[in-house]
Amino acid sequence: MTETTGKSAGRTGRPRAKDDVRERARELRRQGLTYNEIKAELGCSKSSVSLWVRDLPKPQPRCTPEEQRARMNAGLAELRSAQDQERRAARQAAADAVGRLSERDLFLTGVALYWAEGTKSKPYRRSEALQFINSDPDVIRLFVRWLALLGVTPDRLTLRLSIHESADVRAAEAFWADVVGVDVSAFSKATLKRHNPRTVRKNTRAAYHGCLVIYVRRSAELYRRMEGTWYGIVLGAHSTS
Repeated sequence: MTETTGKSAGRTGRPRAKDDVRERARELRRQGLTYNEIKAELGCSKSSVSLWVRDLPKPQPRCTPEEQRARMNAGLAELRSAQDQERRAARQAAADAVGRLSERDLFLTGVALYWAEGTKSKPYRRSEALQFINSDPDVIRLFVRWLALLGVTPDRLTLRLSIHESADVRAAEAFWADVVGVDVSAFSKATLKRHNPRTVRKNTRAAYHGCLVIYVRRSAELYRRMEGTWYGIVLGAHSTS
């Protein structure tokens, strides 16, 4: 009858396969690997690694705190770069899906945009005229393109800048004139917002150009058309359900 030789032998007298994994884990621990690194290397559980190597001294860090922070920052930068690429790809795919707008598409888009951002007539303040204010250059470009579709010529536009008094008014007017495609002389006197020292503003950098106000003269008929179309959009949306 064969006699077992030591704790590492099983009942059959042969060494167990797990003993080899245990010895390898101890060897890797002596080389300075962490529990997670040993787990990944050997494909075993972290609790098993802890049991096998807990009597061994904890390895010294393989890098300084500064190097650890540098590695962490590099990892975060790589993650943010990947996220930015994913956002750009999703945005581009969505933009490509839109394609070229028909005149009807542009008309309905402009009506919805105006109803969301434009000045509207109220029962207590009748004002059937198109007036629009916004700080987004792309929104302004789309609005101007919509006005052109409606047959509004540049000479019917009154442009006015609304901006904080601490900003560069001339530079902002030049910026918006380029966006709209008119001369700076088309602007009326700017409306300056008084500075409140208690307010912490974020829009103080060179990219801040204030808001552009666009007023369309002789636009009562266009306003009524826009308003009626908006309610037509609302009714049309309900009829699809």
